[in-house]
Amino acid sequence: MMTVSEGYPDDVLAVMASGRVTIEDYRDVLLPVANVRLERHDTLRLLYVIGKDFESFSPGAMVADTRFGLGHLGRLDRCALVTDVAWIADGARLFAPLFHVPFRVFSCAEADAARDWVLERADHP
Repeated sequence: MMTVSEGYPDDVLAVMASGRVTIEDYRDVLLPVANVRLERHDTLRLLYVIGKDFESFSPGAMVADTRFGLGHLGRLDRCALVTDVAWIADGARLFAPLFHVPFRVFSCAEADAARDWVLERADHP
């Protein structure tokens, strides 16, 4: 399941993943909100929290996640991933340098620091 958290500036997309995340979550939850916000803003800042109750991504969700990241690469200002799932954190750290977007991985215990970092303005235009 994927939900979008309220209470953030309009150019911050805060997404929470729990349980099993499916391609439908991307299609029905993430993409509609991201597309509307990208119509209003040149860039988005992304806070992606994979909570302690996360179980898995469906294969389609993993493809959708990759497509979202690559498809919006030039429109992301900074991205924070919050997770204690080692293979997700390690994979994100491995590929992050290829995307040329300020990107950091935080543990679940560091969720407040991740939020604060995303809420800061990036140093690049």
